[in-house]
Amino acid sequence: MTQPSQHRHHAIDYVELTVTDLEQAKRFYTEAFGWRFNDYGPEYAGVQSPQGDAAPEVGGFRTDQQVRTGGPLVLLYSTDLDRSVEAVNNAGGKVVSGPYEFPGGRRFHFTDPSGNELGVWAEA
Repeated sequence: MTQPSQHRHHAIDYVELTVTDLEQAKRFYTEAFGWRFNDYGPEYAGVQSPQGDAAPEVGGFRTDQQVRTGGPLVLLYSTDLDRSVEAVNNAGGKVVSGPYEFPGGRRFHFTDPSGNELGVWAEA
């Protein structure tokens, strides 16, 4: 009997970011958010699902000769937005907007060492 798919129809399933330095990107996201990775060589690393080893990867980092930074805007959730701001700063990121209030909560945007912009939000 086959297992039901863990993927959801029309749901965001994988986010890939282009980075300038793979090891620096992995270090940043490990320090800031506790992420873990599957290494696929010197130019690619998969982002492990926070649900454990059996769950599919949720994204990846790739290097490129002609890096296009800024990729898609990905929003992360936080139970403590102020601590997330501190973690981003301590890991070498740069907060570029906020924290600010919006309907439903608070949010800030940051850039990672490769220049990708992401956001983090928390409920009000």
